[in-house]
Amino acid sequence: MTYGIGMKTDSGLLFMSDTRTNAGVDNISTFKKMFTWAIDGQSVITILAAGNLATTQSLISILNGFGDNQVAPGVDLLNQPSMFELAQLIGKKLRGIIQSNSDNGQTANSSFHTTLIMGGQIKGDEPRVFMIYPEGNFIEVSIDNPFFQIGETKYGKPILIRAFDPKMSFSDGLKLMLLSFDSTIEANLSVAPPLDFQIYEKDSFTLGANGRIEADDPYYRKISKGWSLALKSAFQSMPNLIIKNK
Repeated sequence: MTYGIGMKTDSGLLFMSDTRTNAGVDNISTFKKMFTWAIDGQSVITILAAGNLATTQSLISILNGFGDNQVAPGVDLLNQPSMFELAQLIGKKLRGIIQSNSDNGQTANSSFHTTLIMGGQIKGDEPRVFMIYPEGNFIEVSIDNPFFQIGETKYGKPILIRAFDPKMSFSDGLKLMLLSFDSTIEANLSVAPPLDFQIYEKDSFTLGANGRIEADDPYYRKISKGWSLALKSAFQSMPNLIIKNK
């Protein structure tokens, strides 16, 4: 399993994903699940993946120009006229990979599924974020739903719903996502650091701040501990239910 978040604010886009993959408790590995492409001044694209690792790697290889009759890395990906048409292209390629596995005798089709978050900006279009399903269809973030999650989503969703503000700074957005990840990591062993992040500033058409946060990162440890203490303090400050004996 994995966990990934794609978020749209007034300032731009933020992405974060973990790096843990597992095929049982005795087969745990670290793999990058965030992928970026850019042509400065023209387009910036980020993809997060959750699901079957082989499907993900096949898709990324095709998008990088290896196979599928492509002649140059990223040609199809970066030269689409709009983010919507890019989502259509990626959905079609994802569906084709999954179907080809099924056609080759694989009967457990759902085990080869991968779900994507794809976001970025192409010149002439606004910054946009899509969730692309294994079937190839997709949905887009909106005012009512300004972020998408993939993978192990349930533990980190409450804080996103309660604390998200479209006017928040990139620093606050990263902090919010880290706390969402911290809640998930505490509750589920299949999600773990290192955590990759990527920021994209609206209309910049260049990759923004990005990096990897390790488990022993001082800032991550500080907000993890601080959040735990803050929750305990808030709990203690809440009034107790008065139970009357009958």
